[in-house]
Amino acid sequence: MTDQGDRIEPFPLRRLATADYMRAAARRSNVHGLIEVDVTEARRRIEAIEAETGESLSFTAFLVFCLGQALGEHPHVNAYRDWRGRVHVYEDVDVNVLVETTVDGERMGIPHVVRKANKRSVQSIHEEIRAAQASRDPTDLSRWGEVALRLPGFLRRLVWRLPQWFPRRWKDVAGTVAVTSVGMFGAGGGWAVSPTNYTLQLTVGGISEKPRAVDGEVVTRELLDLTVTFDHDVVDGAPAARFAQRLGELIDDASGLEP
Repeated sequence: MTDQGDRIEPFPLRRLATADYMRAAARRSNVHGLIEVDVTEARRRIEAIEAETGESLSFTAFLVFCLGQALGEHPHVNAYRDWRGRVHVYEDVDVNVLVETTVDGERMGIPHVVRKANKRSVQSIHEEIRAAQASRDPTDLSRWGEVALRLPGFLRRLVWRLPQWFPRRWKDVAGTVAVTSVGMFGAGGGWAVSPTNYTLQLTVGGISEKPRAVDGEVVTRELLDLTVTFDHDVVDGAPAARFAQRLGELIDDASGLEP
């Protein structure tokens, strides 16, 4: 506590990793697309499943499923460009998601990689996410992790060059695409735009009710705000737009939640 009453706290080691990541990601040629998708039917089916089974199905699992299916149809978005200018295109869609948990009364997200999301069901992805929520301790840092975070900044930031230097290694550690969420921490609509170290990142915003034309009539629908971020060095505008359109169609149709 200072003489002026201000409180001075140590900077958490975990925040160093975030700061290093954002600094490295800002060097990429990121392009952001802000889209709205209709999740009215998806949320209705999820509620029906909960009423029938008593289990609350993860909405994130549904989005990861749709992402995996869209990337399965547009595999050149599921790729990295290495330092030699080659593009590594992967068959398996490994999705790095933020798994929500509570620490000391505060909600926070910790990363978890869902492997082969393009070959999984919503239920399978849901079960993995719930297991990760129950088993992960976000306050735990390994001894080697603490040592790494105490290195000088220029050495710490070398790890974020892995996608360019060793794409396969980065895939094994952190997946091929990322899903992050700001909607889990608040209510209402809204987008978030941030740099990413991935060729593709999906940032999930909030859900709001808005009027929309359906079959010639204006009705109130639940619309989810999504930010789709691409590395323009790897993905051109037209393929990115086709992928985003297909992703929106899958979400609108509540794909994977068939009754």
